[in-house]
Amino acid sequence: MSHQTDPPTSNERVEAQYEEYLMPIWKNLNVPIKRASGCTVEDFEGNEYLDVFSGISVTNAGHNNEAVVDAAKEQLDEFVHGCTYVHPNQPAAELGEKLAEVTPGDLQKTFFCNSGTEAVEGAIKLARKYTGSKEVLALEMSFHGRTLGSLALTGNKSYKSEMAPTINDVSHVAPPYAYRCQMCDGGPCSCACAEDVEHVIDTHTADDLAAVVVEPVMGEGGIIVPPEGWLSRVKEIAHDHGALLIVDEVQAGYGRTGELWASDHFDVVPDIMPQAKGIANGLPLGAFTASAEVADAFEAGDHLSTFGGNPVACAAALATIEELENGIIDNAREQGAWLHEQLAELEREYDVVGDARGLGLMQGIELVDPQETGRMDVAPAPDPKLAKAVGKQLREDGIVIGVGGFHKNVMRFQPPLTISRDQLERAVEALGAAIEAHREDSGA
Repeated sequence: MSHQTDPPTSNERVEAQYEEYLMPIWKNLNVPIKRASGCTVEDFEGNEYLDVFSGISVTNAGHNNEAVVDAAKEQLDEFVHGCTYVHPNQPAAELGEKLAEVTPGDLQKTFFCNSGTEAVEGAIKLARKYTGSKEVLALEMSFHGRTLGSLALTGNKSYKSEMAPTINDVSHVAPPYAYRCQMCDGGPCSCACAEDVEHVIDTHTADDLAAVVVEPVMGEGGIIVPPEGWLSRVKEIAHDHGALLIVDEVQAGYGRTGELWASDHFDVVPDIMPQAKGIANGLPLGAFTASAEVADAFEAGDHLSTFGGNPVACAAALATIEELENGIIDNAREQGAWLHEQLAELEREYDVVGDARGLGLMQGIELVDPQETGRMDVAPAPDPKLAKAVGKQLREDGIVIGVGGFHKNVMRFQPPLTISRDQLERAVEALGAAIEAHREDSGA
């Protein structure tokens, strides 16, 4: 009897399988990956790409980091699953203790889950249980996940269309978006967007506020860095109203900004801190950490996760933190400072680069049409067409970069934090060349 042989795996075959068997959740698939190492990925045809997006800010310690892989393999040889919340295991216990050591201030107790979305949802549940209140404030242009609860917090209708988020007690406030700020009238930043929190509480809530949820750097919003004093003022306003400050470090945490936590740049201790993405360098794990007082509001049965705190993922997370602390965060700080200057130079050189911004290796440039004015004459109109063309050109040149932001016009640099200066120079030179090649397409 003859046996049918499957065709060899290829880029085309994997993409066809995605089309046939996976739900269509992403419009523009990127490079199919067969293997990856450090800051490079390789497809099924042997083509290598420099990755400056790291799976949406996940492989912070570098693709296939040897220490992380070894830690996961060692735990695999012991056992894979026993449910962390039924059978205590050493990797989860040690990771909880490590997070108490490295998270800001008095944050001490952690709940482990599987993703950033779950971490945010769990943080909201904890805030409601602790405060006895129900309402939540989040930022316009924010992103906190795609399940129905976290989606209600997300301040972007493009993610919500036809989804009807189920948390009704959510209001949104102005983001700390200096480039397109409509509150400071083009003058020096007055942190008026922070005061908008007070305004929205007064006008949109029923005085039953449980939490204010913010990203310390807004990733999906377009690498938006708040002004000095903004985060501390938001925390002060939240506490004045008996609410907690939840700082969503899912994308900005684990060394991404040149500090272990983006909150550290602003000297603010969150009341609850969701984490994920870079926590285990690619293995599925999420967490939220709170002070003992806040955490102990949870009682047995209030919250649970079957796979949360999986021992293999926790072992990888412990190795990831050790790797980050052993020089990788220092590299992110050093290379990020250099990258920031290079992107600022592109802003000075090209009128289609409206703004360059970021912290550490979480950097972005906003592409604009200088011939068109945006809303309320604040800044030139966003140019998502140019951003898409530049991203496509970079892929053809062997570089994977993020293209996103609220207006889909931000080129996002979020590479593995192990990236070298030579690799960054290659990416920046290619970016400049792509802008030069395609800026005429935008009418500039």
